Amino acid sequence: MIESLLSKLEALGLSLPAAGEVKGNYLPYAISGNLLSLSGSLPVKDGAIITGRIGGDLSIEDGYEAARWCFLNALAHARVATEDFEKFSRVLHIDGFVNGVDGFTDAPKIINGASDLSVELFGDAGRHTRVALSSNGLPLNSAVETRVLIELK
Repeated sequence: MIESLLSKLEALGLSLPAAGEVKGNYLPYAISGNLLSLSGSLPVKDGAIITGRIGGDLSIEDGYEAARWCFLNALAHARVATEDFEKFSRVLHIDGFVNGVDGFTDAPKIINGASDLSVELFGDAGRHTRVALSSNGLPLNSAVETRVLIELK
């Protein structure tokens, strides 16, 4: 499956980043039975976090792109946890948090970046439930944060 995933990413002009280091007293992922729970992922692109507030210094399009990078960074940890996706079955759920200006109500449009990428990469196995919330602040002024739950074989 990893070759197929990597070729799909390449076709989209993307690549799977290396799994980032944990910056606190928590695990990057935990497995219980056939569930893989991934800790929150920030939009790290080329080694830097995409920062700012959607509806302020960042546009809807910027936020959508940030959500895609959150999902890519989550997949980096999923790759480690699933031994190159050999144990991957499907994406079950995505929680999405958007660093929006006060009154920002378009969080679903932003988290569509992660949802759309999930389906582009995994087809029906990428369709999932989700939550999309706006907040007035996220860790390290990150534009977006996602948390992903994956079903394993």
